[in-house]
Amino acid sequence: MSNTSNFREAISKAKTQALLGPNVIANALPYLGGGLVLTALGTYGGLGIIRTNPALFFPTVIGAVIVELILFFVAQNVAEKGNKKVALPLLATYSLLSGYTLSGLIFLALQTQGVGIQGIGIAALGCGVTFIAARQIGSNLSESDGMSLSRTVNLGIIALLVVVGVQFLFSVFGVYTPTWLEIGISGVGVFLFIGASVVDFYILPRTYRDDQYLPAALSMYLTYINLFIFILRLLIAFNSRD
Repeated sequence: MSNTSNFREAISKAKTQALLGPNVIANALPYLGGGLVLTALGTYGGLGIIRTNPALFFPTVIGAVIVELILFFVAQNVAEKGNKKVALPLLATYSLLSGYTLSGLIFLALQTQGVGIQGIGIAALGCGVTFIAARQIGSNLSESDGMSLSRTVNLGIIALLVVVGVQFLFSVFGVYTPTWLEIGISGVGVFLFIGASVVDFYILPRTYRDDQYLPAALSMYLTYINLFIFILRLLIAFNSRD
């Protein structure tokens, strides 16, 4: 969803304008799909590193997270300016790095009894079902409902990102979240990104023109990759209880 630095601007535009790009989401879908395929490839590469040289994975994933954050803002800015020739390779690289950083969670899921490959499939299926339902709901939201939901979800995601950031810093020093709290955080994350998927179908056509499909694709990519992550985290937490 539009939960990046330009979210407030997107809200402002959506509030005062009719649909700018009625077909922008349809135009963005091939690039969203391509990004997810590249993410899967990055994950596969990360799993290979974990299995063959696990000591190398941790320092490289820290570096990948830092590069990924920088690359996100650069790619977003280039995509917003409409420079597709530069934006495409940047977004492709970002998707690969996202997959690499995701591989640790995927490896944990594969090692967790009761999750495994079927749990990964459930998380992917959950994203697909959410997309179908969100398309119907978000496309038919009234202006007041759309704006209210957008603001609520945006504030919730900001709070969630702060909590997850603190979790990550603690984990670097070997301090891990209790299972019950992990279940709560992951459940809230699933709920918020389901809401974000609904918001996408309201906000994006009011924010981007039909030819601005790359930033729209990036916004949707963030929604569904995070939804996948939190569904998987929830499954792992449930199956890791004592």
